[in-house]
Amino acid sequence: MSLDTPPEVEEILLEGLRRMTPEQKFRRIIELNRAVEEMAAARIRHRYGPDLPDRELRLRLAALRLDRETMIEVFDWDPEEKGY
Repeated sequence: MSLDTPPEVEEILLEGLRRMTPEQKFRRIIELNRAVEEMAAARIRHRYGPDLPDRELRLRLAALRLDRETMIEVFDWDPEEKGY
């Protein structure tokens, strides 16, 4: 399983996951996705400045998930030219 987690700790984590209902698991996934997006947004703001317009922030976040062709076709945004 995990290379950096002791087996007894990992078993405790897995048992907790086994006890969760599907709804609880789904909510947890949403929370984790939100946290990842917030971290990515923080990295982008750090790189491009805290006053980055909201639209540009959203485009840069989208460019992390979507392929270049989609970004150009749908948003007229080339991540290779403008960055992620």
